[in-house]
Amino acid sequence: MEAAGRDPGWSYARAGVDVSVRSRALSAFLASVRYVPPPSHGRPVDLPGHYAGLVRIGRETIAVTTDTVGTKTLLAEQLGRWEEVGEDLVGVNVNDLASVGARPAGLVDTILCAHPNPEAFSAIGRGLNRGLKAAECALLGGETAIVPDIVAGIDLGGTAFGFFPRGRHPVIGARIRPGDQILGFRSNGLHANGFTLVRRLLEEYRTDLTRPRPGTETPVGQELLVPTRIYTRIADAIADRGETHGLAHISGGGVRNLVRLHPHVEFVLDRWPEPPSLFPWVQSLGGLANDEMFRTFNMGIGFVAIVAREHLAETRRRLVRAGGGDAVEIGRVERGSGVSLPSLGLHYSGYE
Repeated sequence: MEAAGRDPGWSYARAGVDVSVRSRALSAFLASVRYVPPPSHGRPVDLPGHYAGLVRIGRETIAVTTDTVGTKTLLAEQLGRWEEVGEDLVGVNVNDLASVGARPAGLVDTILCAHPNPEAFSAIGRGLNRGLKAAECALLGGETAIVPDIVAGIDLGGTAFGFFPRGRHPVIGARIRPGDQILGFRSNGLHANGFTLVRRLLEEYRTDLTRPRPGTETPVGQELLVPTRIYTRIADAIADRGETHGLAHISGGGVRNLVRLHPHVEFVLDRWPEPPSLFPWVQSLGGLANDEMFRTFNMGIGFVAIVAREHLAETRRRLVRAGGGDAVEIGRVERGSGVSLPSLGLHYSGYE
């Protein structure tokens, strides 16, 4: 219990997103969904908590995932810049497909708005187009709903599906074992996570979004809007290889996402690189604890590959050819459970 009158400090929960409450609500929801379709309609692969859902149809396996850009759209509206979140709409979805080794094939978008804004829609479309090109993914259609009683601005979401090229099996983390090495790939910034907390901090401390942070030249609002890096080509380059034991998108939930791959090993992140200066700036703005930072943000690493140690050199060569030459060794797999950052004294037992 906090002492009377003592400020408990900023956290994602204090900003309005309590992950533990969300987990309980989701568990209650899933407990109510019991229907299993007949085998003639496909056979779902049981992967609770993974990044994408898988269904086997005949000899083929299809991966499907869905996500939204979240409250980053409110920052886009505040700044009148929409292209970045259009690109985010692709990234947040195809990166989850990449986390099971699926190659993106198609995406449908959902736009909820109070009033359609042609200029904003055009900018969203330009960003969406850039993301689709980067992911080599087709836009198959979508839904635009004008619902002023539900949303005041614009809400962006999408659903993407992918497939497994001939001979490729889904990469679901089951082969992860002690001794494997953990490679991390740099993020472009906050991507599209933690913005409810970030926006509260910006408002609380009256941050001028049109001015740069100390030591930088880009206005802070523009810096925060940099879109999600798309990792599909990186994942595609190594997903066929048996030595690739796991792939992970470090999105909402921070480093705890690794537990989604394998609950019975410990991911020891003992070589985490120094986060780009944007992250310490956010941390100092709200006086956030290291524990809160690593459970909420990607902290400079947006995607991870778990690779057999004896094949690390060959994996690196393949990654360089696919644009993943920035891969850095960030840790290893050991016996145990959860995720730890020994230098910071942090350990996360699971993913809520």
